[in-house]
Amino acid sequence: MLVELRHVSGDYLINRIDLEDPPHPGRWLLVKDESFLVMQCRHRYALRNGRYVMASVALMVKPQARPADATPWRHGWVIGDPNCRFNARSPLLRCAVWPEGPCETCSHHELR
Repeated sequence: MLVELRHVSGDYLINRIDLEDPPHPGRWLLVKDESFLVMQCRHRYALRNGRYVMASVALMVKPQARPADATPWRHGWVIGDPNCRFNARSPLLRCAVWPEGPCETCSHHELR
């Protein structure tokens, strides 16, 4: 399936690639030594033989390297320790108390 990578802030085309299964928002995508965080997914449909079929997918991405302490958790990736009470459980923000991290040296680190 044809997948377009578009920058999230300007909606300009970065690259077109062919992927079997496009990643969902909140996941990182590696393309030729470049790392992107998928922010949004837009599906494009075409009318063929009286039915709508998915023609392509546009991924709204943000060029960003995956942090070293990012871990897979449930639906996607989480920065830091997802078992901490203050963790945001997000690929964008570590926590509300100490967003810079790391979680191991935080004085507020506690389990849920």
